[in-house]
Amino acid sequence: MLARRLLAEAVGTAGLLAIVVGSGIMGAKLAGGNGAIALLANALATGFGLFVLISVFAPISGAHFNPLVSIIGLLDGGLDRRTLFAYVVVQLIAAVAGTWLAHAMFGLPLLDVGTQARSGASQWLSEIIATAGLVLAIQGSKKKSVEAVAAIVGAYIAAAYWFTASTSFANPAVTIARSLTSTFAGIAPGDAIGFIAAQLVGAASAYWLSRYLWPRAVEPLPSVTQTDSQRVSSASSLAANERGAIDTVRRSS
Repeated sequence: MLARRLLAEAVGTAGLLAIVVGSGIMGAKLAGGNGAIALLANALATGFGLFVLISVFAPISGAHFNPLVSIIGLLDGGLDRRTLFAYVVVQLIAAVAGTWLAHAMFGLPLLDVGTQARSGASQWLSEIIATAGLVLAIQGSKKKSVEAVAAIVGAYIAAAYWFTASTSFANPAVTIARSLTSTFAGIAPGDAIGFIAAQLVGAASAYWLSRYLWPRAVEPLPSVTQTDSQRVSSASSLAANERGAIDTVRRSS
């Protein structure tokens, strides 16, 4: 049921932004001006949060939380165009709502604008690499369990906070939502455009590379992208076939 999948995407995406922005606020508040400690807190909270969110919502919606992941779902045959459009709209709205939720939890004004400058060739290159790595991590782990995918993605994003100059946004919905906060996790709205362009380049490059590296991995993982009704239907068909085979054996014996 599409409505159920969209609700899962909405809750998961809003939760992700609440974690990213909220942990940034708390980390900066408790770090006493130590940027390294604030970034460590932000990275760990995001990595652990992604593990939980993907584990919980992947069986329902695929736990995309990212328009680029949904576009790849379309290319891989896991989503149709109508569902892709619905996913992206929900992700964008929910991401903004998650940022506002973080503001509300810390007593900050809901409406805000990012002020942190994040621009230049090194920042754009970082976003290309961060997004490409995320896509490769997802494509390369499609044959694994939901929990394994959740751990791989969460660990990668936590690491990418530290090895990229941009701190690894790797998500257009996240980038837009983070342009609406002047807190630790924020980005100036004018710089968000360059980030999103770099993310598109990184995702496209990694997707085509993944088709070469894992030619059979482009099929959607059933436990992640199929709805519950589809999995129940498949299981019922398999059970019916097994019962038919048993009946045939009994009649012949």
